[in-house]
Amino acid sequence: MKHVPKAVSNYYARVCFLLAVGILSGIFVSADAVWAQAGHKLVPHRAVYDMKLGDTEEQSGIAGLNGRMVYDFSGNACDGYSVNFRFVTQFQNMDGGSQITDLQTTSFEEPEAETYQFLSKTFVDQKLVEATRGTARAGTKVKTVELKEPSEKSLEIGTEVLFPTEHLLAIMKAADEEVRFVAADIYDGAETGDKVYSTTTVIGAKTVSPTGTNKEEPDAALAGMNYWPVTVAYFDPADESASGELLPVYQLSFWLYQNGISGHLKLDYGDFTIQGEMAALELYDEADCP
Repeated sequence: MKHVPKAVSNYYARVCFLLAVGILSGIFVSADAVWAQAGHKLVPHRAVYDMKLGDTEEQSGIAGLNGRMVYDFSGNACDGYSVNFRFVTQFQNMDGGSQITDLQTTSFEEPEAETYQFLSKTFVDQKLVEATRGTARAGTKVKTVELKEPSEKSLEIGTEVLFPTEHLLAIMKAADEEVRFVAADIYDGAETGDKVYSTTTVIGAKTVSPTGTNKEEPDAALAGMNYWPVTVAYFDPADESASGELLPVYQLSFWLYQNGISGHLKLDYGDFTIQGEMAALELYDEADCP
């Protein structure tokens, strides 16, 4: 899944175990190994999720929340992967005020993660408050990023840093091998486009989706399919507590199906959560690689 937008005072929902969990597990994903060994075929699809407020604490200042997330995924391992993503949320605060946040992103990831192109815009009450656009390229020693917005800038990131689809394939590969913890640094152009986030992923046991699903239900096409319960925690290495401890920014939990589709979302911002349930699912025709 893609990251989710800035809500109230936070930008993304990220979290879970400390980075040390991934280090102690002895697992750090190699970018080359992801593409060389990943055997999963990601299904092109369009998924729509209804979002609502879950657990909340008083200090969050949130009285209500509702929204909708649309995730449109297309392409294949030969031609590359395209993502169009939109997440609109309306927040109500304790004083009766409200705010509508609209995050819109598009991205394209070439085969073997050679390049990653991205454009992201965030609107608050229909006013553009943030825009990021750029291209990341893989090199022999480093990956480079050329930003066009919010300002022109060049930066370097490590060769082991993964792009979003790389990261998804890494999780699915680990799940197949019954690896429960994965640590990886990822880059998706979020915020101002100059940050690499550390992540730890906790993968639960493989489970079969219930087959008694009503054929009229939006996730009926996923009935009887294998999935793994997954929790991904995101950490900003620049954000340390006063004690020097690396704190999570946000946590995303979901069911990851064997075809790459996600369901039963939970976004944890610490003092409030957002629940997401699938409202519609359209499977696109698949184009096989030569």
